[in-house]
Order: sequence, then structure tokens, then C-alpha cells
Amino acid sequence: MTPPSRTPETLDEARSRADTEDAAARRRARRAALVHYLGMPVVLAGVLLALYLYVGGQELDSIEARTLTADNLIGQTRQHIVLTVYSTFFVLLLAIPMGIVATRPATRRFAPAIIGLGNAGQAIPSLGMLALLFYVFRTTPGLPSTGTVPVVVSLVGYSFLPILRNTMVGLDQVDRFVLEAGRGMGMSNGLVLRRLELPLAVPVILAGVRTALVLNVGTATLAFLFGGGGLGQTIFSGFQLRRTPVLLTGAVLVAVLALLVDYLAGLIEEKLSPKGL
Repeated sequence: MTPPSRTPETLDEARSRADTEDAAARRRARRAALVHYLGMPVVLAGVLLALYLYVGGQELDSIEARTLTADNLIGQTRQHIVLTVYSTFFVLLLAIPMGIVATRPATRRFAPAIIGLGNAGQAIPSLGMLALLFYVFRTTPGLPSTGTVPVVVSLVGYSFLPILRNTMVGLDQVDRFVLEAGRGMGMSNGLVLRRLELPLAVPVILAGVRTALVLNVGTATLAFLFGGGGLGQTIFSGFQLRRTPVLLTGAVLVAVLALLVDYLAGLIEEKLSPKGL
């Protein structure tokens, strides 16, 4: 038995089907973008709401009530953010230029020493780094032994390697043919660096910045030991006094802050990365 022949699709039907598929693809893209941009904030808001409900449902004693006031937690969060921003800003000023120096042909011989400096900062435990710098600042006249300055210096040393390493990797992986093409167009070495190498290395460098930011958020919890403030004070108080609501509140706030910082850094990375990479 001969199967019935299919009626050829008309031009209008083909256009209608293509429009339907395009509309469905656009809807899927909008849903994906919505999840991408709002997923993490919604999750973090849910975590904070759950924490609020948990703490609100507990019978807090006088110590817990004094520790978990809104003014106290907001002030410590502000100190934590300030330490993270300052340290990341200064490590950017140091690590990116040194990464550039370590990848230039004329100064590449200094690369092992520069990498060794970064490795030393990462190899020393964070608490040991803070204690060492506390001793150095305390025994050096004119330098503050406690507070923001020694904490920021130690955070810079601890988060130096990720940005340095990613700067070097990002610059080294730029296609040599692209650089030769730029020089063939009459660009100087400095112009090639500014117009070609650095823009193409931006995604890799920003990945290192994200890592450094998260490292600084986590390490800044130790800043209170040296007068730097931050949310570590709440965590330590809860641990020392055996107050679970206090300990849990500090730990959750630090985790939320780290995830939020990583999320915002990811958005900035998307905006600053050259199109097509």
C-alpha cells in the first residue's frame, strides 16, 4: 500500500514555523538570563531570611541579644567589606604591574623571583602572616601595630599570587601572530601591550581577581584579633562563649558575603571581557 504523500510546506507555513521557533528560543534565553542574574541573589536572600527566622525563634540571653543587634552586625559587615576592598585594590596595583614585568622579554629573568615572592605570601598560613606583620609593625617605630593597616598589608600578601599568576598566564597565552600583526601595523611594544595583550588577557586576570576577593573575605575573619574588626569577632564570640546562634550568624554572614562578592565580580567580569572571547 502506497503511503500518502506529504503536502509540500508553503512559504508562509515555513515562515510561521521559523517565527514560532525563534520566539521559543527567545523565551528560553530570557529565562536563562533571569536565572543567571537573579538566581544567586534570590538564594542568598532566602538564606538570610532563614537565618533571621532561626535567630528570631530562639530565646536569646542578654549576651546573645547584645551581640546580635542590627547595629553591631551592620558595623562589622561594613568593616569586613572595607578590609576586602582596600586589600584587593592595593594587590591589583602591585600584582598586575609585576605580572607585566615578569612576562616582558627584557625583564623575564626576574620572573622566578617575582613568582617566589607570591608563593611565599600564599605558603605562609593566614594567621601566621597576620602575626608576623603584627610583630614587624609593632617593633617598627611610626607604624601602627593594630588596626586596618597591618591587616590590609597581610591580606595583600596573602592574595597576591592569584592575580599575579593569572596576569602572567593571561599575557602569555595571547596569540603571538596577533602580536606580530600589531607590530607589523607599526605599533610600539607599549601600544601592543595596551591595545592587544591586556584586553585579550582581561578574562584570565579577572578570574584571578575573583579568587583574590573570595580569599580576602575569608581571611578577613581573622582581622579582629589585631584590631581590624569584621565579622570574625561575632564568630569567635559565639565559639568562645558557646553561643550557637551567635556563631551561626557570624558564619552565615561571612559565607553570604563571600558568595555575593563572587557573584558581583562575575558580573563585572562579563561586562569587562572583550566581546567574542
